[in-house]
Amino acid sequence: MDLEKPSPQPQPQQPEGCLAVAIRIPVRIVVLVLVVPVRMVWDALVVGGRLLNDVVLRPLGRALLWVGRAVFVWPFVGLWRYLLVPLGKGLGWLGNMLVLVPLGWLYRYVLTPLGHALAWVARGIGAGLAWVARGIGAGLAWGYARVLTPVGHGVMWVLRGLGAVLAALGAGIYGVVAWLVRYLLVVPAMWVFEWVLAPVGRAVTWCARGLVWCLSMIVTGVGIALYWITRVLLVLPALALWRWILVPVGRVLAVIGREIGEALGHAWRIAGYVSLAVGRFLGTLFRWIFVEPVRWAYRSVLTPVGHAVRDAVLRPVAEAARSVGRATRQSLAAARESVRQARADFRRMVFGEPRPPQVAERREPPGGETRTLGSSTTALTKD
Repeated sequence: MDLEKPSPQPQPQQPEGCLAVAIRIPVRIVVLVLVVPVRMVWDALVVGGRLLNDVVLRPLGRALLWVGRAVFVWPFVGLWRYLLVPLGKGLGWLGNMLVLVPLGWLYRYVLTPLGHALAWVARGIGAGLAWVARGIGAGLAWGYARVLTPVGHGVMWVLRGLGAVLAALGAGIYGVVAWLVRYLLVVPAMWVFEWVLAPVGRAVTWCARGLVWCLSMIVTGVGIALYWITRVLLVLPALALWRWILVPVGRVLAVIGREIGEALGHAWRIAGYVSLAVGRFLGTLFRWIFVEPVRWAYRSVLTPVGHAVRDAVLRPVAEAARSVGRATRQSLAAARESVRQARADFRRMVFGEPRPPQVAERREPPGGETRTLGSSTTALTKD
């Protein structure tokens, strides 16, 4: 609650005007009248919600959680632990014995020797094919060196001669075509560009620059006119409206809003004090009307009656039950001892008396024949 929180440090207050002082008192009175019922209803709902959570919802949630575990979790855990896991282990053992072990035997004693034999045969065949391939390669190399190489050299000599002749013809034709292109196309085109197209382009550029300057001057004049029209008709009235109307109204509304917020905070804290006092009064009233009479009845009536019932009825019944249990345990112990003796007599009658335990021979000589520091039992130092 707000009443239990530490109060914030006081901030340095700003100087206030008469408008804030005139608005503060009526606003705080109205807000206090409106907030007190809301705060009391809120505290009542909080207390009721906590009581409902502690008494109803939390035990109900725990019960539902236990029921959910009992219905959904524990059956599946039991099914997994006591049915599926043993069944899976059994199936795994059967799969191992029926599939993996025979497959391992088949791989080890059948497929591995067969693979080794096939690899030996493949190595022999590969060695034979390699010998044949080496013979064929040697024959092809002799044919290439003794037949194909001289023929290729002759063909290349003929092709080089033909290429030289064709290169000489191409150079002559290229020179004639280049001279014709230069004096029939390039020179007339340069003359037309220099004496016809360049002057026409300069004239068109000068006209375009003049037209652009005229249009820029016209646009600049229109822009200046529109700027001053917009400034006089829109900006100055909007600035006057903002400076002389909206800013003062906004300041007044800000003062009113701040006072309403502070009034709500004060009213909420005062309503907390009122709600706490009402809650304590109702708690005290409930304690004196219901709790104290019940406590008095429990201490003055029920406790003596319970003690009397305990001393007169429960303790004798408990003593009788303990004596009956003690007698029953003694009877059962005597019966077990009788059964044990009868079983021992029957075993002795059928199998005979048990053999006495045999004493094992000791490694050290007994009595006075034990080793001492003053005597020796070795063959070298024996007297």
